[in-house]
Amino acid sequence: MTLIIAEAGVNHNGSEALAISLIDAAYDSGADIVKFQTFNAKNLVTHEAKQANYQIANTKKQESQLSMLSRLELSYEAHLRLISYCQKIGIQFLSTAFDSESLRFIVDTLKLQTLKIASGEITNAPFLLEHARTGCDLILSTGMSTLAEVESALGVIAFGLTAPDHKPPSIEAFQAAYASKEGQQALQAKLTLLHCTTEYPAPFDQINLKAMDTLATAFSLRTGYSDHSQGITIPIAAAARGACVIEKHFTLDKQLPGPDHKASLEPCELKNMVTAIRTVELAIGSGIKAPQPAELKNQPLARKSIVTTDNIKKGEQFSKHNLAIKRPGEGISPYQYWQKLNTLAGRDYRAGEVLND
Repeated sequence: MTLIIAEAGVNHNGSEALAISLIDAAYDSGADIVKFQTFNAKNLVTHEAKQANYQIANTKKQESQLSMLSRLELSYEAHLRLISYCQKIGIQFLSTAFDSESLRFIVDTLKLQTLKIASGEITNAPFLLEHARTGCDLILSTGMSTLAEVESALGVIAFGLTAPDHKPPSIEAFQAAYASKEGQQALQAKLTLLHCTTEYPAPFDQINLKAMDTLATAFSLRTGYSDHSQGITIPIAAAARGACVIEKHFTLDKQLPGPDHKASLEPCELKNMVTAIRTVELAIGSGIKAPQPAELKNQPLARKSIVTTDNIKKGEQFSKHNLAIKRPGEGISPYQYWQKLNTLAGRDYRAGEVLND
């Protein structure tokens, strides 16, 4: 079953009340998980860090990332209330940490057992190592990365999952951990990769869903898709291609101020996406090509048999002039047509009779 993550992200605009409403919308959609972002803006960006072009366009305001992100923080106390609310209504809480202090909080205080690592961290080896050493299950997005960069990140994670804490990290140690049987087994047990195109919204011609297959083939790991495209078509297609996880941003209103609202789904769209993915899951099936139970009753109605076109007397020869292939399929298979030709009728037949002997 596809795990569906409804990504609230920072679409709460720093409001705990709005965050609660987002949790309700995620629950109502049927999503498995509602995900937020946990960070201290001062630990995340420098004073000089610039906004991305899409952030300027969506917020209609040019400022530093620090200024923008500072308005989008949720306090640790708010996190505690949000996770409690999720537990109360029955939806899993998840949050992506963007700094070490936040990571320790969501692991040590919130007690999360699964951690989502953002695409921007894929070259942040110390932070990847911190995630791996928590022992939690990990979901790693791979936006903006090459296959070689993904492999390097997996080396760090394999090292963190298998090496003793006292062993010093190094590129050589990461490579050795990735190449080891223990490292591969740990990755397969703990890690899911998500293909992603990091642009908001992501252009359809740059989604490259086949890269999801490439990741699965290259690394033999569970693979899913984190979507930043507009609409619900692409995540549904990813589910049909076998994504084990789908992550999608959502908002209560695309017109709200903030960097991510315009590339997010509104609640009715999120619900439609979840419903469509669940329908796709039903339709995927086992892959065994065989008549389905619903088809069996239609076999004799849709298939054909050998039938007579004229009255035939006993001892008369069957030929192409007095035999035809017609519905229903309750008699001799058309595959026997050539064997029947030029044989003698063993009894009288009426015109239009289905042959059964």
